[in-house]
Amino acid sequence: MASKLLKIAPLEAQNQIELSLRQAFELLEPQLRPPFPLTIPTPEEYSQLNRAILYGVLCEPHFAKIQIKYLHAIVTDGYCFFVNLLTTIVDELYSKRVKSARIQLISLVSVMIYVSAVGIDGLLVSLLRQIVGGDFSDGNLWLCFELVSLFLRKWDWLVEEEPQVLRTGLYTYLRVLSDHCRFPGDSKLEALRRIEIEFCIKLLREQFHLCLRIGRDLIRLLQDLVHVPEFQAVWKDLVLNPGEFRTQGFEDISQLYRQRTSSRYFLLRITPEMESQLRFLLTHVKLGSQKRHQAWFLRKFLSGSERETLIIDIVRFICCGHHPSNDIIQSDVIPRWAVIGWLLKSCRKSYVEANVKLALFYDWLFFDERIDNIMNVEPAMLLMVNSIPKYVAMTHTLLEFLLLLVDNFDSERKDIIVKGVTSSFGMLARKGVVGSIHVLISCDALSPPLKEWLGRFLKAGVSKEPQQVHLPCTSVPSFNLPSSTTLETQTVIAGELTESKCAPNDGVGTKAFDSSVPISVEPVTSYSSLVVNCESVEDAIENLVHRFVETARRSNTIDIQILEKILLSFANIDGHKVTGAFALSPQSLSSKIAKELELNGHKLFSPLESIPNISNCDDVVHSATALIIRTFIFSQHERLLEMVLSWSRHGFPVGKCLLSYVLRLAYEAHMSGDVMLPDNSMKANDLGILFLHMDEYFSFLNGGRKDSPEADLSTAKVDHQLVANLVDGAFSAYRCFLMYSRNSLDKAADVTPARLLFSDLGSCSKWEKQILKFSFCSIFCYLSDLSTGEEDIIKLLVTLLDQADIVLMQFEIGLKKFSIFGENTETIFYLIKNSFNWGLLEQHKVWGLIRSELAVSKVQVEKLILEIFCSGILDPNSASIAVEGLLMLCSCRMPTPELVGAIMLLPNTAFQDFSAAVLATWAVSNSSVLFDSLANFLEKLGNEKGDLFTSTGIRINHSAISWLLSYFNTQGMKDNDILSKLSVSILDMKSMLQL
Repeated sequence: MASKLLKIAPLEAQNQIELSLRQAFELLEPQLRPPFPLTIPTPEEYSQLNRAILYGVLCEPHFAKIQIKYLHAIVTDGYCFFVNLLTTIVDELYSKRVKSARIQLISLVSVMIYVSAVGIDGLLVSLLRQIVGGDFSDGNLWLCFELVSLFLRKWDWLVEEEPQVLRTGLYTYLRVLSDHCRFPGDSKLEALRRIEIEFCIKLLREQFHLCLRIGRDLIRLLQDLVHVPEFQAVWKDLVLNPGEFRTQGFEDISQLYRQRTSSRYFLLRITPEMESQLRFLLTHVKLGSQKRHQAWFLRKFLSGSERETLIIDIVRFICCGHHPSNDIIQSDVIPRWAVIGWLLKSCRKSYVEANVKLALFYDWLFFDERIDNIMNVEPAMLLMVNSIPKYVAMTHTLLEFLLLLVDNFDSERKDIIVKGVTSSFGMLARKGVVGSIHVLISCDALSPPLKEWLGRFLKAGVSKEPQQVHLPCTSVPSFNLPSSTTLETQTVIAGELTESKCAPNDGVGTKAFDSSVPISVEPVTSYSSLVVNCESVEDAIENLVHRFVETARRSNTIDIQILEKILLSFANIDGHKVTGAFALSPQSLSSKIAKELELNGHKLFSPLESIPNISNCDDVVHSATALIIRTFIFSQHERLLEMVLSWSRHGFPVGKCLLSYVLRLAYEAHMSGDVMLPDNSMKANDLGILFLHMDEYFSFLNGGRKDSPEADLSTAKVDHQLVANLVDGAFSAYRCFLMYSRNSLDKAADVTPARLLFSDLGSCSKWEKQILKFSFCSIFCYLSDLSTGEEDIIKLLVTLLDQADIVLMQFEIGLKKFSIFGENTETIFYLIKNSFNWGLLEQHKVWGLIRSELAVSKVQVEKLILEIFCSGILDPNSASIAVEGLLMLCSCRMPTPELVGAIMLLPNTAFQDFSAAVLATWAVSNSSVLFDSLANFLEKLGNEKGDLFTSTGIRINHSAISWLLSYFNTQGMKDNDILSKLSVSILDMKSMLQL
């Protein structure tokens, strides 16, 4: 019987709650029609009548009024049981309900409010939890509209009887309004936005004493709506005229800062189903086994284009609404910080990522040991500390975000925020969450300016204005709360706060973030004699620029020396005591240098079409471009980075040149082995990029002095480990450039760092094959998060390299030196699907790489095979090479029960004999394992033998059954040991074949 209440899939089991309601209705349906019996029901009859009436009202709207009257007549518990039934249905079945049942539900809720039913507050809260953030489907928008309309219609009753429901409603609608207001031109949302704004403003203006109970998260929600005119007025009064709210005792917004928000509010923005899945993940899933759970969670709850905003609410819930027990904390269950790190990496939109970081650190800003829980601030600290070994970029971007929050969140009340953050650090250290804050301050992988900033902040303690240092990031706009001097300075922190651009979003790839890289050093101070105040700094650099121009036609060495002084002096401005404003910007200086070089016949950033064999090639080793690149790699200073970005924005191929330099440096380091630097008697022209790079590195460490004894001593002690660290640092600098370039480009262009990397790789297409092959290996090794699984890069690889180089790469893949395709089955599937349109030679090459990698990876080959064969994309003309590759891949894999099961269940469509061919191969190479796995597979299916091979059941592949029958016939039915392990007989197999 089809359900009238729920939308149930054909093969889905009956829901027990719906079944109990329907059975009660079918049993008591005659009693639900007039005339009603006058007897008093027993407790059991009363429960059954409530179930029957509820089912009747929801499924038979035309009889609803009569059945509700009967409910009024028999009620003995203040509608408590009836409301509890309604709440259970909302929590567990709302998403499956048919449309008519949802409409009837809202009508029933209105009736329950009218009679002041016991438990109506819980029912309303349950309905609010069904409003999904970022969901713009008609059903979700309808629920938003109906509930807010209901709240306005029942306003007086709610204020008098259930004021806490109004508070939960305000929290919910402030949150969803931030989603709805992002599309001001959408007519479908216009009426909904109007009524939502009306409800929120009415509550804030008329019942502000209720709103105060929400606590500090009220401010966080209002910040996302500051661009809405109605809320701008609220902001103005909150900061400048708190008396406008006519609430006794409310005198300043800082009172809200000090009030912790209850964890029940964070449950409002995640559905009960989402909550149960999150709690399961955080209490039962082992660390290392979470990937498939996370992938399922993303598909289930975050797959919509705008669903990403839900991550903000999930992070707040994890921090403040889920506190694991000590047993869970000490177990190998995936910790909260790891889940939050995964969620952060899942953010695709920058404003969502910033809001997620704000949600993570929000309690840090106002932390008070007397009222706040250390568990609320623990995940952020552990995420920063535990990311250091492999994903230091995550640590960098989070720590920088926190320090920027301290400075920019509310400048007039900065003392409160400084105290909150320092209290958080202190409490976390005292309670043993981390051994010491020194783990951050002493981290070599973090940039020195960031560590210096953190150290000064912690040393300043509760000082209102801790000393700041310049970080290598773009200028950050003011995010102060409105003040009496300028209300316009108030902006939404989460929407505009600049992320740490040197820190990539995805911290994958250990070599790119090796904490041993000693490349980032403090600003050089060797040219301090050049500058003493602001005017002398600018004049000195201007004089250097003029000298550079005058000597441009002389020896190239002199030009390079002066240019080096210009770059180091410009980067070193922050290391001197200057007064006033410094007028010479990175953009203007970069423009002057480029112009003067061009006038004298020197072209900046000319990419290498081929790598020359001679080591004294001026264009590569001693050029102005090489000097700029080296200085940027060593320093990665804000001013130098801005200069490089300025050249890039003006059309210079900076990325191509930087990548060319880094790849050649890596190649020479690879070829050098343990070769030491040559002695000082050798001429500079005899040095290649590697040796000159090392020489310049020691010069940089010694303040630009090339003849210092320290430099000679360092040269004598150089070793291969240092060479490796220098290569790591060069790739890190290139990654930094990509991240900044991505953020400086037009957002509408949707240019990712991976796309920029692919574009830069094009300049290497004419390199020698040996060097080109090594370059691709380096890309996948050092920049794995930007290259792994990227179709364009992989296609370029198989297009440029010949078969001999592909085979050499297969050896390195087999040794697990790097990965080309990754472990995401979906990514590999789409890559294989798209490769059908490639040339035959390219397909053969890519399948050689795929086979080599999947043979040693953890990818579920069985899942990949099933997805390919069941997708309907296999055409004999275009997919033959792919199927051949899968056949060879299966041949080299062990016939596990999962893989054998997948082969047995392949559809009988294209390439029908594939399953038989795979089984025949295994019968020769791994016969005992094959038949053990086959027995295991058939045993699992044996329990459902009666329904297994029907027209609606599971179909076994015909070629597999045919081969098994043939195999047993050739054995003369003598192998009883094998047959005894199988759970079906030969006759059963023949019957399968006839289906």
